[in-house]
Amino acid sequence: MEFSIGTNRPRYPPGASKWNPIEHRLFCQISKNWAGQPLKSFQTALNYIRTTTTLTGLKVRARLLRKKYEKGEKISAQEMKHLALSRHKTQPKWNYTLRPM
Repeated sequence: MEFSIGTNRPRYPPGASKWNPIEHRLFCQISKNWAGQPLKSFQTALNYIRTTTTLTGLKVRARLLRKKYEKGEKISAQEMKHLALSRHKTQPKWNYTLRPM
């Protein structure tokens, strides 16, 4: 993690969530793979992301979703309890699979 001069607060890469450590492990690898080349299309960006790997064997899967999502849609706690949601062992708060009922 990188620290700014004169502060104890960490700096996070643009677009990376400060809560997700997986993003931090991958972002620097994606940046190296991309090497500042112009991202002229979504396909170009996806190719750089998809071809990123780490020495420890971490691989990236990415796909482009063109669907437009409504903002501010909320569900109740009751509805949340009835979702077919299975949390992953690694970072279960953020990593989960949602299956159709």
